[in-house]
Amino acid sequence: MAGRMHKGRCHHYTCHLYQIIKSCLFLLLLMLWGPCPALAGTVALTTAEQAYLNSHPVITYCADPDWEPFEVITADGQHVGIAADLLRLAAERAGVRLQLVITRSWDETLAASKSGRCTLLSFLNQSPAREQWLTFTDPLFIDSNVFITREEHPFITDPHALSGESIVLPYGTSIEERMRSDYPNIGMITVNDEKTAIEMVDARQAAMTMRSLIIAAYTIRAQGYFNLKIAGQVPNYENRLRIGVAKDQTILRDILNKGIASITPVEREAIINRFVSINIETGIDSTMIIRIVAAAGVLVLLVLFYALHQRALSIRLRQAARTDALTGLANRTCLNELFPTEIARAHSTGKPLSVILLDIDHFKKVNDQFGHLAGDQVIIGVATLIRQSLRASDLAVRWGGEELLVLCRDTPPHAALSLAERVRQAVEQHPFGAPAHVTVSLGVASLWPDEQGDSLLQRADDALYHSKRAGRNRVTIDHDDHAGSARNCL
Repeated sequence: MAGRMHKGRCHHYTCHLYQIIKSCLFLLLLMLWGPCPALAGTVALTTAEQAYLNSHPVITYCADPDWEPFEVITADGQHVGIAADLLRLAAERAGVRLQLVITRSWDETLAASKSGRCTLLSFLNQSPAREQWLTFTDPLFIDSNVFITREEHPFITDPHALSGESIVLPYGTSIEERMRSDYPNIGMITVNDEKTAIEMVDARQAAMTMRSLIIAAYTIRAQGYFNLKIAGQVPNYENRLRIGVAKDQTILRDILNKGIASITPVEREAIINRFVSINIETGIDSTMIIRIVAAAGVLVLLVLFYALHQRALSIRLRQAARTDALTGLANRTCLNELFPTEIARAHSTGKPLSVILLDIDHFKKVNDQFGHLAGDQVIIGVATLIRQSLRASDLAVRWGGEELLVLCRDTPPHAALSLAERVRQAVEQHPFGAPAHVTVSLGVASLWPDEQGDSLLQRADDALYHSKRAGRNRVTIDHDDHAGSARNCL
């Protein structure tokens, strides 16, 4: 403290400027020479975790040998790609030494994992089928899934509305499992690999396939499929790509989670750009140009940084005023600002708008029996499960106390009902500890033509209380359509 404040004689403004200059110079160093590589084993491990690594000096892992640009196994047995770099970085930070088990196909990779030939699977979605033999780390990378169709196919806004169309997917993927369950209206064709799937769409042997956004953009550009296009995003179908760990190795999962948590967004972005950025080759050293421009710009940074700092502080204060301190969700202030705009937008565009209102069942008993700290943890847990279930366009709000709200943009009633039921099941199946069993009741309502926001919220609230009166732990959708009232429970 004495050094930073110059033994109490430093004027506040001078000290602030000193910190600004230090920050600017640090930014300049990063721009000129890039971030310093992290040392191996930089995360803190418990005694038990260190003992585990001492007794397991090498951890075997398997990868998908043909999933470019995420990961491939080269002819000389090297694991390369976005997944490979992220896995190595997380493992190095956690002090885990890896050894690749080479496989020739995804089916062989799965078989090797199930038989115990490899302890880890490098990069995959979590699914109920895979949970039979694997436990999963936190996500290494999150990417949306999109439909790929031929150019002449209409844009897909609601997959439930598709009829008489087929989708081709690689066999045994988590996406195949979910599509069969969520969209039985779409005919399913399975093939051995993603290359065959996209070739069938190109040849009009199937209407569509599905891939992650990064892979779709990469494949269409790199392989010249210029008669194909990205035709829509699939609601709630993010790829939350994780490391799969043998189910009896939970301590290894926890070690890797520490390595994953240490990876910054900037580091992830740098890894992605190595594989999917557009490279422009010229006769001039672009790196040197960047360094010269950065050096010249430092004077401008010194002038502007203070103003930017003040603006960032203002933004943080405004964000804090619109965020619930307990859950991190938006609060009523945020909803009150956005809701009139969303109502007006829905009316002007004709796009659907739905609301889900949720209440934690018997929450007063939780507080009375286990205490308010336990009650807070239940609210945080439910909020986390809601956040994990939402699309990027949805807004989750802490409505008040144990009540939460989800504002579902561009969402028709049946899709909002499906999302609400997904949330209900996630809460019911989640191990909260104390209390051991937590459930929620939910009400769903969708905006009428010319309806105002207060009326929509009231109908969602009425549907919620219908769920409570019907026995709780259920979803009720309000189908009131001006002509009469009918509420359906799930």
